[in-house]
Amino acid sequence: MLFARLFRRFFAAALAVVILCAGLPAQAEEVTVFAAASLQNALEEIGAAYRQRTGNAAKFSFAASSALARQIEQGAPAALFASADEQWMDYLQQRKLIVDDTRKALLGNSLVLVVPASNTAQVEIKQGFDFAKVLGPDGRWVTGDPSSVPVGRYAQDALTGLGVWDFAATRLVRAENVRVALTFVERGEAAAGIVYSTDAAISQKVRVAGVFPPASHKPISYPVAAIAKYDNPTAREFLAFLEKDEAKTIFRKFGFVVR
Repeated sequence: MLFARLFRRFFAAALAVVILCAGLPAQAEEVTVFAAASLQNALEEIGAAYRQRTGNAAKFSFAASSALARQIEQGAPAALFASADEQWMDYLQQRKLIVDDTRKALLGNSLVLVVPASNTAQVEIKQGFDFAKVLGPDGRWVTGDPSSVPVGRYAQDALTGLGVWDFAATRLVRAENVRVALTFVERGEAAAGIVYSTDAAISQKVRVAGVFPPASHKPISYPVAAIAKYDNPTAREFLAFLEKDEAKTIFRKFGFVVR
């Protein structure tokens, strides 16, 4: 009899635990996303919307696409990568580090010349435009390091095609990513900068002095893909969310071209 009573008590307690656990929500999942610095504001807002809709979270690491791609190559635990150019996604794909069929060209952007907000200069950016006049006798300009950072590559491509790179290269400050370049101009530490239009739009401390013709540089493209080593259902879920109307609306709000 004693054994029977103890068994009934144990069974009742175990049943209560099962019922209690059944009433709890499923544990939230988290996806780690490595993304180009220029995507920060838009992706943080999209991440908040994603969490509200799904209960799962997106954790972001923002930097230059070059730095992030190399971290992924070294095994950093990113489940998704969003690059500011196709070249760094190619870099990972050639090393078989992404899931090929998840790669998508998600967004576009444009390239602008910015100056401190107090500067009223306006420039028509065309073949052989007077970049020296924008900078003044001793001024320097800033963009991402053209040897690796996408915005710098686009900038060098544009200035070369417009015939002013040889001069521009002598006055260049090389920044680690586009947001650092923007900060240099905001602080007046550079007379001008070449950044994406989406970065210029988030700052009250700079103004757009000129817009680069799209034909002057390679198309600005933001591909996204799942990383093979850390691919998982939550990563695929967030990847799909980036293509939903809610995410597209946020991207457009920040000035990106949605493809």
